[in-house]
Amino acid sequence: MSIYYFSQTAYVENNFSTYTMAKSMPKTKRGSKKKPALMDIRTVAQRAKVSIATVSRTINHNPTVNAKMAKRVWDAIRELDYFPNTQARALVSGRSGLFGLIVSEITNPFFPELIQGFEDVAVANGYEILVSSTNYDPKRMALCIRRMLERKVEGVAVMTFGIEQPLLEQLAERDIPLVFVDLGPERPTISLLKVDYHHGIRQGVQHLAALGHRNISFISGPKRLHSAQSRLDAFTKSLGECGIPLDPEWVIEGDHTLEGGIQAMDKLLTGKRLPTAVMCSNDMTAIGVLHKVYRAELRVPDNLSVIGFDDIQMARVTIPPLTSIQMSRLELARAAVTALRAHVEGGVPNREYKIDTHLVVRESTGYPPGTMENLSGSRTRTAATSTRRKPLAT
Repeated sequence: MSIYYFSQTAYVENNFSTYTMAKSMPKTKRGSKKKPALMDIRTVAQRAKVSIATVSRTINHNPTVNAKMAKRVWDAIRELDYFPNTQARALVSGRSGLFGLIVSEITNPFFPELIQGFEDVAVANGYEILVSSTNYDPKRMALCIRRMLERKVEGVAVMTFGIEQPLLEQLAERDIPLVFVDLGPERPTISLLKVDYHHGIRQGVQHLAALGHRNISFISGPKRLHSAQSRLDAFTKSLGECGIPLDPEWVIEGDHTLEGGIQAMDKLLTGKRLPTAVMCSNDMTAIGVLHKVYRAELRVPDNLSVIGFDDIQMARVTIPPLTSIQMSRLELARAAVTALRAHVEGGVPNREYKIDTHLVVRESTGYPPGTMENLSGSRTRTAATSTRRKPLAT
């Protein structure tokens, strides 16, 4: 799947040397057909009363153009309502002004939110974006890379959270600036977004431990993905830091989908013991867990506490609202565009850009089942003991 996004600063392609009217056409009699008027750069130059060269330099944002002349050119552009040909501009300038973005899947709400953030930041800095999704399929990844190369992208952010090494080497070998999540080849044109999984997951485990949970399950993503394994490792380490033993039967491999969350929770429900809390490798898995728990006529958090990861917008409106570990899509997008611009525009790119995570507490986590009853019983026993030990009045 490939989506070519055009922003408010993007342009409609016509042909190599001409420009077309985009929306303001002369009114014609009903039923008559009139071809859109074609105009070339000379029309703009005549309207702005400048040379053709000045128009060309202005369109390509050449800083040598006099400010007053540039204003006349842009005024003429608005009055004529035309759109310069991006392919022609690319041939002249040698730059496409295009960044590629490869994601794993469009159906997971995390990725549309990431795409939106990436486009917003790219457009604000004068770039268009070309988006492709792999759906975890190596053949589709090959097609994604081919599209990127055909479109002459200036840089690519690979946000798949998993590396198909042989295919991605095709991009790396061509010295196209690249941004990967977590891992990537050691090359001067490659930067990494290093997600601090441990910090947010440790906060989540500590939150559950403080509530009194000691029987905690983890539903991971596909273990072939580095990001999924990193989250599981962070969970295991965090349990150890809190002195909580890990039960291997409560570690279930999921697939980062809602259906995978339902299936994983079904395994937990049919197991020998039911944990009091479940932490999930992403929010879609957690939403699947909420659905299965509801179908099992159990309540969250009364019977089971649930924590997700990603903090997608949907997490705020689930029933109950989902406690989740936030990994900011805007922060990922901003770091990716910053790295690509540094590579493309002659800056000094970092090898690594740290992406923070933190816990967002909502209503899907609470005390373990029976805690309040136990506390109530403990208070009653304490009061009775205190009464028995009270000395007789003299």
